Amino acid sequence: MSTEVESPSASATDVRDAVHEVAGRAKQAARALATAPREVKDAALGALAEALVAETPRIVAANAEDLERGERTGLAANLADRLRLDPPRIEAIAGAVREIVGLPDPVGEVVRGSTLPNGLRLRQVRVPMGVIGMVYEARPNVTIDAASLALKSGNAAVLRGGSAAESTNTVLVDLIRQALQSVGLPADAVATIDPWGREGVQHLMRARGLVDLLVPRGGAGLIRTVVENSTVPVIETGTGNCHVFVDASADQAMALEVTLNAKLRRTSVCNAAETLLVHASAADTFLPAALTALAEQGVRIHADARALAAAEAAGVKAEPATEDDWYTEYLAAEIAVGVVDDLTGAIEHIRTYSSGHTEAILTSDLRSAERFTAEVDSAVVAVNASTAFTDGGQFGLGAEVGISTQKLHARGPMGLAELTSTKWIVNGDGHTRP
Repeated sequence: MSTEVESPSASATDVRDAVHEVAGRAKQAARALATAPREVKDAALGALAEALVAETPRIVAANAEDLERGERTGLAANLADRLRLDPPRIEAIAGAVREIVGLPDPVGEVVRGSTLPNGLRLRQVRVPMGVIGMVYEARPNVTIDAASLALKSGNAAVLRGGSAAESTNTVLVDLIRQALQSVGLPADAVATIDPWGREGVQHLMRARGLVDLLVPRGGAGLIRTVVENSTVPVIETGTGNCHVFVDASADQAMALEVTLNAKLRRTSVCNAAETLLVHASAADTFLPAALTALAEQGVRIHADARALAAAEAAGVKAEPATEDDWYTEYLAAEIAVGVVDDLTGAIEHIRTYSSGHTEAILTSDLRSAERFTAEVDSAVVAVNASTAFTDGGQFGLGAEVGISTQKLHARGPMGLAELTSTKWIVNGDGHTRP
């Protein structure tokens, strides 16, 4: 049986009908997934992990087509880095799928329960959302992560992976659908609307009743478009204007190592540090070493007046930071650097400019750490650790569909539990309410 996404039927004469047809088939498939036992879902995921490894040459070949097309069309360097797949990256993706297999099934988990004085027995249990729509760009790993997490949590997924990764995603979606069918689950539990392009996204965003949740993952423009135009409930995954603050008491050797890791481990991802703040009492000793090390790694430095003076004294090239620099998610080898008078100044700066993703403090002062974690209102706040750890895999979630920066039911890396809702089950013995 073919696992390719079916073309719209003769009655689907426009894009809206085509997208709604795909979403409708996903809704039907979601009913089967909602009651599928864990062993069947895990078997599908195991088959997918094996297929990713076995079909690595096919995936790499398709990815090369996307990369070549991106080079011709001027795809940004950070997007090209996210788009690129090679055997080690594919093995890592397959490894994340295997990790999800090993995680507990969230469906049916009892969140809380009680017996009322009148004898009614209450349970609040986790249930699948239903159909999850994912809108993302140039991130083929998200195709696997989103589908795997959706499957394990009993949801169907409708994917829009963008034109930049079209060839890669075509292969990946085919492998996912084959894995589903290999264990008797409906292939339509995972589908793509990529054939209908941007117009298809517009109709996906308005497919209320067919799609239960929409998760955008990408640049600020993509996220804003989905949030502002969708009638389907949206969980907003924000941009990553992440901060590292070096406190007066910080171990400066450790602070330097963490700062470089936070900025340079992978500059194109949302958990990379974009702003370095340094306590004035530590600036004279920390900044010369930090700015020199950043410059040696090819980082372009945007500095406030005090940091600029430190750069000049150290013979490091830097340029004056503008107001826009403090708001910018560079996703490149660039960083904004500022000196603050105290912890209060660091917290106020972060409150003003942060996107609410991840902030880190490097300190040996317990009171400073406690105040920072209490007063900084971001999805993740780290003490003496790199911002690079904000990741579903690193947090033991197996993978993630995105990092939520809003404050509804999901915040931070979104794994299996975040793709479920709950329902109350009430058991009585002929109870009536007076």
